[in-house]
Amino acid sequence: MSPRQTTRQASTRSTKSKPKNVVQPEKEAIITVFPERQEDASALAAKLVPLSQIVLPATQPRHYFDPKAMQSLVESVGREGILQPLLVRPVGDKYELVAGERRYRAAQECSLSEVPVTIREMSDTQAIQYALTENLQREDLNPVEETEGILDLLALRLLTDRGWVISLLNKLSKTKRHLAADNDVRPEDQQILTDVFASIGKMSPESFRTHRLPLLNLPSDILEALRSGSIEYTKAREIGKVESESDRMEILEAAIEYNLSINQIRERVKGLQPPSPERELQQQLESTYKRVKKFKVCSNPDKQDRLKSLLAELEALIAEDK
Repeated sequence: MSPRQTTRQASTRSTKSKPKNVVQPEKEAIITVFPERQEDASALAAKLVPLSQIVLPATQPRHYFDPKAMQSLVESVGREGILQPLLVRPVGDKYELVAGERRYRAAQECSLSEVPVTIREMSDTQAIQYALTENLQREDLNPVEETEGILDLLALRLLTDRGWVISLLNKLSKTKRHLAADNDVRPEDQQILTDVFASIGKMSPESFRTHRLPLLNLPSDILEALRSGSIEYTKAREIGKVESESDRMEILEAAIEYNLSINQIRERVKGLQPPSPERELQQQLESTYKRVKKFKVCSNPDKQDRLKSLLAELEALIAEDK
């Protein structure tokens, strides 16, 4: 059954194929929680709470932290403490972190006993949305995490999973290019896509589909280099074409160490590909021609006759192509 199949007369969507870590709302409205459109968390009343009382959420949109930037923050926290409160929500007798994971980790590194926090009541859905949108607004967000974050945000807004979101983007693209017989994209789903990408303000649904989604199919070694910011995604996609892991790693390491241009990478990738039969024959012909130019016609009648015969065959073959 499709995760989008209608199961009730009230056109309620099926939640059979929802993301595992996303707690779906019962009747609450899904709202887009963009930090810049809400009240500034630091402007609300902050309080000190023990660091041990703060727990990380099960779903975290951010996976990579630049070591140099992280060390700089740790040094800053060591000197001045936490200047901007963390955003948390009450969960049982603990507080779950919603925003501020770098500051939280820096506080742990500095062995702080307590940190300033702003406490806000949020549902599971709202907390996940806030974390995703806050993460997407970071200037240092790498392309992989940005792509995954946009997919997760769309899945949350559409009450489905990543796979269905990708299918929806493909359907919408085919419809716009008049490649689909019928437009089976629901208007409300199309509106959600439009709203989310307009809010992010970085790309259209189609550019996301064609330029970003392919990143998720790259080999794991390329994805890790992208996550760490070691290489641009255009270069990563080019290196990802190399099937041999050893050859791919060799080009990847060279691209990072010597900051190879995209054209230099393409040349290296091209050099690994075996020549086509036509190209191989052309190279053989050119090599033979060079040797023929240096050939001295001998006085042996048999060899002269053989050479005349071969030349006649070659001329006849060339004449056929004219």
